[in-house]
Amino acid sequence: MKFDQERAMLHVALEEARAGLQEGGIPIGAALYGADGALLGRGRNRRVQDDDPSMHAETAAFRAAGRQPSYLGTTMVTTLSPCWYCCGLVRQFGISCVVVGEAQTFQGGQAWLAEAGVRIVVLDDATCVALMRSFIAAKPALWLEDIGETTLS
Repeated sequence: MKFDQERAMLHVALEEARAGLQEGGIPIGAALYGADGALLGRGRNRRVQDDDPSMHAETAAFRAAGRQPSYLGTTMVTTLSPCWYCCGLVRQFGISCVVVGEAQTFQGGQAWLAEAGVRIVVLDDATCVALMRSFIAAKPALWLEDIGETTLS
């Protein structure tokens, strides 16, 4: 996959993150792409909006994609390194690649995914970093709830 293609895919996830923030939620977006590069599904973290602790961005994109006969060759693009919960989804269904907008504010389980053979691409996108840093500063308690922590590291 080319850098320009990964950036274009990230743009879709960023649109979702921004929409989530405008709705009063956590600004994390994701998109699932097929092996051919076609968009299968997109979504955003909707934990706050839906009062559902399992509705992370990657989960929303995965659900929006609907059933697939196989996830081999698919790419999950997310604005933030996926948490352990979302990493489990990637491993469970055999998603081949995860493109991460940023991993500075949160590392999640991306090393665990890489150990399992999932290709990890970290873009270190400045927009993604700024979006999360701003959100964490404004709503630290909500952020900690989302990642299952009690204190900022």
